[in-house]
Amino acid sequence: MAPADPPAPPRAPARDRALGIISSATLLGLLYFARDVLVPITLAFILSLLIAPLVRGLRRLGLGQTLSVIAAVLVLALSFGAVATVIGTQLVRMSDSLPTYERTLERKLEQLNNVTLKRISALTAQAGRALNRNPQAQPSQPPQTLQPQSLQADSVAVQTPIPVELHEAPANSLQVIQRVLGSIWVYLETAGIVVVVLIFVLLEQEALRDRFIRIAGGTDIRLTTLVINDAGERLSRFFVSQFAVNFSVGILVWVGLSLIGLPHPVVWAALTTLLRFVPYVGVWIAALCAALLGAAVDPGWGVALATIGLFLGVELVAAQLVEPQLYGHTTGLSPLSVVIAAIFWSWLWGPIGLIVSTPLTLCLLVAGRHIKALSLLDVLLGDTQALTMPQRFYQRALSADSNEIIAGAREFLKRNSFANYCDLVLLPALHLARLDLLSGAINAEQQMRVRAAMVSVIAAIGGDSPGLSRRRLRSSVLGESTAGRLLRQQREQVSGRWQGPLQVPAGSVIVCVSLGSMSDDLAAELLVRILRDQKIDARHMSLEDLEADAPPNAAEAVSIVYVVSAFPSEERSHGDAAAEKLRQRFSNACIVAVFLPGMLLQPDDEGEDSSLHSADKSAGSLGHAVQICLAMQSKAARA
Repeated sequence: MAPADPPAPPRAPARDRALGIISSATLLGLLYFARDVLVPITLAFILSLLIAPLVRGLRRLGLGQTLSVIAAVLVLALSFGAVATVIGTQLVRMSDSLPTYERTLERKLEQLNNVTLKRISALTAQAGRALNRNPQAQPSQPPQTLQPQSLQADSVAVQTPIPVELHEAPANSLQVIQRVLGSIWVYLETAGIVVVVLIFVLLEQEALRDRFIRIAGGTDIRLTTLVINDAGERLSRFFVSQFAVNFSVGILVWVGLSLIGLPHPVVWAALTTLLRFVPYVGVWIAALCAALLGAAVDPGWGVALATIGLFLGVELVAAQLVEPQLYGHTTGLSPLSVVIAAIFWSWLWGPIGLIVSTPLTLCLLVAGRHIKALSLLDVLLGDTQALTMPQRFYQRALSADSNEIIAGAREFLKRNSFANYCDLVLLPALHLARLDLLSGAINAEQQMRVRAAMVSVIAAIGGDSPGLSRRRLRSSVLGESTAGRLLRQQREQVSGRWQGPLQVPAGSVIVCVSLGSMSDDLAAELLVRILRDQKIDARHMSLEDLEADAPPNAAEAVSIVYVVSAFPSEERSHGDAAAEKLRQRFSNACIVAVFLPGMLLQPDDEGEDSSLHSADKSAGSLGHAVQICLAMQSKAARA
């Protein structure tokens, strides 16, 4: 029987990537070429979110669904019509005053030119003359002689052309109406489509939701309902709040510009309200246009400067005080994604895409957070950290970027304790490094980088011992000492071999003993530094140190002995034997097992599942271990 042919390599990943690229290109093409249809529909859906509270209010007053929708749409249409009429009237009046504004603006531009460009031109001319006086700077060139042919060509070119005037026949009223309708027909068509779609969306809002759930979530109705509710509530809250803030900003700009004396303040207030939907730069475009008009109408610069100051003050109050209190910037979008989304949607759909870019991107973010296949969108668009804190620590440690780790740690310590930082960040990051080391994912050099970074961070933020010099620290880390023993030696340089005085009151010393691995040594040293930060006399000892020669009166001085293990490992199998030896050495001490779960660490873990059966107490985190010590000391003080 002939041997079977080896199986062909799977082509599913390449096929999936090709299908993904084709699907993305098809979707982009659909968004671009179908924009004439998609833009009105999108505007209708966004406006439905905006006036949905009004529809619900009218229904609570007793009106039916149809009457409530028609009344809300009429209110919206009349409001837009009134605003458009007022703005159109103001623009007509502004156009009549343009010649006067143009002359004032030309005089100011000439003044600015005299102050800036002419002085620069004069300095450039002086520098040019200084260079021309130097014979070595520019070689002399022979004079050019004019040829008869060039003179004849110039004489032909100078001849004045004969002017030709074309007179257009006067247009009648019907032609004028046709031209006006032709210029605004596209906008009227779009507005009509938006109104019609808006009415039907509001009338069939619940039916549309049910159909979307049936299509998108036939197998998981719970998840689809969660996505729709999250997107609807977040979008409605954000868009209504943003419209209220923008409208209020427009009112304040209108009042302020009226007091300043800038002509046509309603136009600039409406422009500010509209452009403020454009992220980051919209309001400043309106401010620049208004300031330009202020410079054109005022012989001086007072109106222009007052206009800029008004926009600056109103925007600072709105962006820094009102918006955080109203909706707290809780869209979940990162600032960079907002800018990129504005560029992307404006490229696809023009100015309308620029205005609706944030709501559309927010829909994509919500989908990415609830649909696993679209989780990439949450990573790219969201404002949450792409890496967890232990992952960031480990990544920076691999890059030997200790300064950034220290800066992040100090920011964390402003709101949390050093024990929480060790439990939630440092030890899980150490566990990540250990897992990669066991699997062969990192080499010895990368292991040294991680060790050096951890020593630098702990020496900078964790304890009362002085820091080593960078050169001394580097040579020590690259030696044979583990990170925990190096940090212990750092304290022994100040307080001696036994890390403190030998003559101490009975029961005042806490001993932290590791089970032997490098990670256990580091965890024991961290616990010592946390306890010493609580003004507790804690000392780091190894099993070898205690077996060699213990300090005199150690049995009476020690009240608690911590047996520390950083991760589930083979060293823990010897924990009971080590605890028995410690109990024989410190007969009056309380044996506490601190067995940390590594990456599975929970802040409230009480360590009830400890595998050290011979211990008196157990803790599943360094913070819990400190609480045990404080509780025992408080009980002893009351006794």
